[in-house]
Amino acid sequence: MRLFSFVGLFVGSLALVQNAVASPVDGEGGEPVVLAVAMFPEDNAFGHVINGERNRMFLAIENKSDRNVTLKNIAGSFHHPETNRLIKNTTALNYGVPLLEGASMQLPYMFYSEFKPGDYRLNIWLEHDADGKTYRVTAYDSIVAVVEPEGSWFDPKMWTTYLIVSGLLGGLGYYLYTTFVPQPKKRRVPPVSAPVGTVTATGAGGYQEEWIPEHHLKKTTKKSKGSGAATSGDEASGVESGTEGRRRKGKK
Repeated sequence: MRLFSFVGLFVGSLALVQNAVASPVDGEGGEPVVLAVAMFPEDNAFGHVINGERNRMFLAIENKSDRNVTLKNIAGSFHHPETNRLIKNTTALNYGVPLLEGASMQLPYMFYSEFKPGDYRLNIWLEHDADGKTYRVTAYDSIVAVVEPEGSWFDPKMWTTYLIVSGLLGGLGYYLYTTFVPQPKKRRVPPVSAPVGTVTATGAGGYQEEWIPEHHLKKTTKKSKGSGAATSGDEASGVESGTEGRRRKGKK
């Protein structure tokens, strides 16, 4: 990876030197000669643009003119690789940094990408101001590969997305099940009412008067009263006969 980085740095420096040698002090129309070369960092030697992440580039800038200039901003754009049709501009990064004659500096530039994976033409430029006029210098113009970020099992965003989707699917499934699947009807068992009142029992063969019809109870009561009266009469006659026998024995 470092080998590719060194190769890219060497190629960029060589292009910068060639432009400096071939270009006069001032360009056509009095434009000051400002050279700019953009490169990807060492950890991105293949120049991949990752979706959803901050992509960084570094611009090596040198003022070859005899005038002071002001670096206004750095911006870029994505184009179709074959037709060069503009797809989207990147966010411009304002600087407003003065660059003296013969001086050089390096500035970072960061941008985001939200495209379908594939090849695109990336164009990065630098705008500078000299004597009240604005000039644009191309720093990068090449084909780059837009890729998706590498997935990780410990990505909280991915797990949060999975949980939300699972909850929505579970709720939808439960709604469809309760709506379109017939549910079994529950049978209601009538409650057994317990007898209310006192329970009377006589001996081992007791009975409960609440379960005997009322007219039977009346007949039973009448019989009991009749048998009770006869027994009282028998007892009275027995007492009289006993007294009369004792009287007879006394007379004798």
